[in-house]
Order: sequence, then C-alpha cells, then structure tokens
Amino acid sequence: MTVRVLLVDDQEMTRIGLEMMLAGEADLEVVGQACDGREAVAAAASLGPDVVLMDVRMPVMDGIEATRRITALGPGPRVVVLTTFDLDEYVIAAFRAGASGFLLKDAPRTRIVEAVRAAHAGDALIAPSVTRRLVERFVSQPPVGLRRPAALDHLTDRESEILLLLARGLSNEEIGAELFISESTVKTHVGRVLRKLALRDRVQAVVLAYEAGLVVPGV
Repeated sequence: MTVRVLLVDDQEMTRIGLEMMLAGEADLEVVGQACDGREAVAAAASLGPDVVLMDVRMPVMDGIEATRRITALGPGPRVVVLTTFDLDEYVIAAFRAGASGFLLKDAPRTRIVEAVRAAHAGDALIAPSVTRRLVERFVSQPPVGLRRPAALDHLTDRESEILLLLARGLSNEEIGAELFISESTVKTHVGRVLRKLALRDRVQAVVLAYEAGLVVPGV
C-alpha cells in the first residue's frame, strides 16, 4: 500500500528537500505541497493524503490551526509536526490539536521516513532527544481547571500500567520487555487504552498522563 504524503512548509527549499528525501521510498508518494496552513487545509480536503508533514510557524495560518482543521476531517490525514526548535512552545498545542508526531527538521532521513510510516499505521513518533523534557516542560503547568478524566477509572490494572509506560516514551517492543508480554499483546492493550480514553493516538495518551498527574515531571 502506498502512503500518500502532503508537504507543508513556508520555505520552498524545505519542501523540495523533503520531497527528495521521500522520493526514494517505494511505499511513499508525495501528492502535494502547501506553503501555509490555509493551503494545507484545502489541499488535505482535495487530495486526501494519508499523512501531512506540517511546519508550525507559517504565515496566513499557522501549523497548529491547520492541524486542528485537518484532523477534524475525520479518520483522514494524520499530521506529523516538523519544527526547527526542539523546545518549540507550539508543539504541545499542536498535539492537543491532533498531531500524531513531532520531529526536528534536521532529523536523519530514516527517522522522518519512519515517522511517516508510523503515523500512517496509527502509531506516533516523537524525536527521542526531546520526548520527555518537551512534555514535562509544557505539561508541568496544565491549563487551569483541567480535571482528571473519569475514563481513567475504567482502565484495568494492566491498561493503567501500559498508559504509564507510554508516558515514559517506551515503544511497544520496550513495553513488552518491561511487562514480559508479546508486542502483539502490547498493541492490543494500547488500542484498548486509546479507545477507552477516546484518544487519537499514543501522543495524546502521553499528554493526558502528564496532565492528569499520573506522571510527575522530572521523575
């Protein structure tokens, strides 16, 4: 199956570089480009890409609002945020808007390709160098009035364990090793956690775990 990709960045050279980066992958196809968020929303609606590689800081409409509008299209495109700054204050806002991953623009080609495939598969990939400190920095002071979701009480003990390990940034393979269960079993549990908590993907699960106080920043 070919994964259809939309590239969104206000810098033409960045878009060209990304297209060249993905061109050598037989299972990936760049179906369009956009230079700002408004164009991205229109292109996502008309082209029906599977994955959108989205810049954050753009004119006309930024990547956060564009992500929110694109993910609102339903079970359509998944958005992977690409940014220049590893502590970009807009990143958590982008995740809340529905983004399915976060990478730096200078990430290795293999990592960006992996992120596209992971997003398409319903998984998520965040730059490993910034996963924990990024979430801790911006979620350590959650929005005023935020309450612990009642749906957490419906998780089984095993599902609660899975959620905590997700919040630590562990992959399915690493979670399996930690709990002495198979990777396929981990995937099943992750899917149940996401369904019970009405979350789009594991990125949102990480943010929820911090916001709900299940994980203490810095520990």
